[in-house]
Amino acid sequence: MPKVNPAILVWARETAGLPLAEAARKLGYKDSRRSSAASKLAALENGATEPTRPQLARMAQHYRRPLLAFYLPEPPAKGHRGADFRTLPAAHSDSDNALLDALVRDARARQSMAHAVLEDTDDVEPLSFVASHTMADGPAAVLASLRRLLGVDLAEYRAQSNATAAFNLLRGSAEKAGIFVLLMGNLGTYHTDLGVEVFRGCAIADDLAPFIVVNPNDERAEWSFTLLHELTHLLLGHTGIGRAYDESDTERFCDDVAAEFMLPAADLPPTALTAGPGLAAMADNISAFANARHLGRAMVAYKAGRAGWIEPGTFNDLKSHFRREWVSAHAERRRQARERGSGANPYVVRRHRLGPALISLVQEAMASNALTTDKAARVLGVHPGQLDALFNSDKRR
Repeated sequence: MPKVNPAILVWARETAGLPLAEAARKLGYKDSRRSSAASKLAALENGATEPTRPQLARMAQHYRRPLLAFYLPEPPAKGHRGADFRTLPAAHSDSDNALLDALVRDARARQSMAHAVLEDTDDVEPLSFVASHTMADGPAAVLASLRRLLGVDLAEYRAQSNATAAFNLLRGSAEKAGIFVLLMGNLGTYHTDLGVEVFRGCAIADDLAPFIVVNPNDERAEWSFTLLHELTHLLLGHTGIGRAYDESDTERFCDDVAAEFMLPAADLPPTALTAGPGLAAMADNISAFANARHLGRAMVAYKAGRAGWIEPGTFNDLKSHFRREWVSAHAERRRQARERGSGANPYVVRRHRLGPALISLVQEAMASNALTTDKAARVLGVHPGQLDALFNSDKRR
């Protein structure tokens, strides 16, 4: 095995968002009379000592890099997220950005393999709706194209049994149009969960295999809004990441299109939403209105704010209120699940996160020998030995 370039160790740690001392602690180094834990790691990074394979394996785990990356001759160029449409505070977390970079790398790797499979398929035509608009066309024109693309009747959406079923209706229409829709909010464990304060969704504009990533760490009804928001980015030809209800012009444009799709201005009753004294009463009114229609509560508040019925400061207060409620309820559901000692079939959950379109593409590609078992597992983010359980989990429900 070739020697490791010390610069690779520095690159892997820094792109994981870990200071030297914190990385040393995570890797299991201990202070001793002769040297500190941090200095032991520094000795590896400056080439004074050579890392062992077990040490590299721990680095691969904690830095979220494949082991082979540590044998690259030089650090690679910075990974390309696409456009970053977020407006982040100066004090945002480097660790969260490192997690986000890892998640985007994962999504882009899967999209690249899906594109390669479709490129070798004879009867696949480029998708004309990708990059079919610019913001200069205006929200109304983009909204009309979005409605034609999905062909979803709003009454049918609202008639679904719950918010998850309503999202699945929209997702099914998007996937029928040729878009892969994934639910991704961490790196495979809830310990790496990214909140919507960091990113809400991601779009990869491609005329064969466009991808949309929806962060599921949010109210179920908000998933639909994020999906529509990212679909708008695809119509505009954007590849990039976004954040919840951001202040940037691009994000506001996409928010306006998605919000009007889900809640036309004519359906928004100002009196019913703003009646009652205080923030709590307003939050209750919005919740009742939104829940009856499978709409995100923050989205309804956003719409009311854009109509001028809620002040910007009040909207931010409502958004924070709804977020705190969801985080608290989500933590309680997790606690109850741990106490019960049982939960949903993990393969059923993973199928839902991956989406029917990607799973079907992989199965068809494996059947035609266009994808090896190892590559199929990489696209779906599972161990090769888990593919059968994943493919057949819907038959065991």
